[in-house]
Amino acid sequence: MKALDELTFDNRFDRLGDAFSAHVLPEPIDNPRLVVASPAAMALLDLDPSVAETPEFAELFSGHKLWADAIPRAMVYSGHQFGSYNPQLGDGRGLLLGEVYNEAGEHWDLHLKGAGQTPFSRMGDGRAVLRSSIREFLASEALNALNIPTTRALCVIGSDTPVWREKQERAAMILRLAPSHVRFGHFEYFYYTKRPEQQKELGDHVLAMHFPQCLEQPEPYLAMFREVVERNAELIAKWQAYGFCHGVMNTDNMSILGITFDFGPFAFLDDFDANFICNHSDDQGRYSFSNQVPIGQWNLSALAQALTPFISVEALRETLGLYLPLFQAHYLDLMRRRLGLTTAEDDDQKLLESLLQLMQNSSVDYSLFFRRLGDQTPEQAITRLRDDFVDLKGFDAWGELYVARVSREGTLDQEQRRQRMHAVNPLYILRNYLAQNAIDAAQNGDYSEVRRLHTVLSNPFEEQPGMESYAERPPEWGKHLEISCSS
Repeated sequence: MKALDELTFDNRFDRLGDAFSAHVLPEPIDNPRLVVASPAAMALLDLDPSVAETPEFAELFSGHKLWADAIPRAMVYSGHQFGSYNPQLGDGRGLLLGEVYNEAGEHWDLHLKGAGQTPFSRMGDGRAVLRSSIREFLASEALNALNIPTTRALCVIGSDTPVWREKQERAAMILRLAPSHVRFGHFEYFYYTKRPEQQKELGDHVLAMHFPQCLEQPEPYLAMFREVVERNAELIAKWQAYGFCHGVMNTDNMSILGITFDFGPFAFLDDFDANFICNHSDDQGRYSFSNQVPIGQWNLSALAQALTPFISVEALRETLGLYLPLFQAHYLDLMRRRLGLTTAEDDDQKLLESLLQLMQNSSVDYSLFFRRLGDQTPEQAITRLRDDFVDLKGFDAWGELYVARVSREGTLDQEQRRQRMHAVNPLYILRNYLAQNAIDAAQNGDYSEVRRLHTVLSNPFEEQPGMESYAERPPEWGKHLEISCSS
């Protein structure tokens, strides 16, 4: 394991030059202290978890100190926000401190969010607040534990620095890890500003650093775009399967690597609702839960437009056509596993759709239903879950079809079935009210709850003694929390 001063930097994005980012130093926050750290994320950098409790750790991730080899850069990009093109966005409150490679040879961006003003802050103060930093930390690590591709979160550092949002709050910084912070919006920026040389330089950089296998193909850019389409189809299938709502799927929030990126007003479904809108600012429901699938395709189309200097329109259209079939295949495979099915039948899609409609009509808890479905034999589970439904006749009919469907899978020991289903159906998810409880305590100086919640969510599939309250249905107030983009 390494000490903090033993990290090895290789600042590859910095070497692209000033057309791609601006050199900016982080602005320190007052009286920095550790709120929470992720040992699993620290392990990606070969860091000893014990260094999180040292003063130097808080100083490095609050802008007070900087590694000698770090070269902080604010990246420039543009993007479509709620469907409208914004010509220049960029890192308005975050800095790419540099790239570090670990003993396994993996490169990780160190991105400090809330680090102060940059040339791209657009009248903002460049700060992040404690509540948004805690939410992003918890979501990053929770999604990773659910095997959903995501940026990682190393730590949150709190402070006494006041910032104003709807009210006065305290500034915080979060250290985010990712193999790359290049977004769809990076390609859009150089396309719409008509800088083909820089756009090609960016594309060549991304190919060499993140898609080297595509360089062996006859058309490397097309091969790369196809992989981006494939990764996003799989990513969004996992969001839908586990009830995750991103909330702000702007193209500047879409990673070129197909990972969950830039957390804002996200939420996991409590009661199943295909039309759920997690972002209080999304008046039109553009980024509702069910809309995430077509919006994923819309965003890929925006990226395709930016890649027209390198790929024929016909090839782009053909590749875009892969998105929906790939999504559907991944999604149905995941949902079969959540239902405890190991084989495929033609009517599985219909079986799933009818279940989700019944759940929607009865406001059934999405995560707990699937978890409890595996607790007992199919017949016993259906009997137990029946009381959650208003349409008893409809659910009884579905239950008969489900029991018959499982029976066609062949004989399987119930304990084996339970273990297999519990391995894909989490007992613990990051519900908004759990995050809010942790935030309320942290804002009063008590960080024990955010650390406890992080520990629980890091192992979501295994029952943890003494943590039963984290697996309960939310109280009514917890289902109606308003989360906006303000952070």
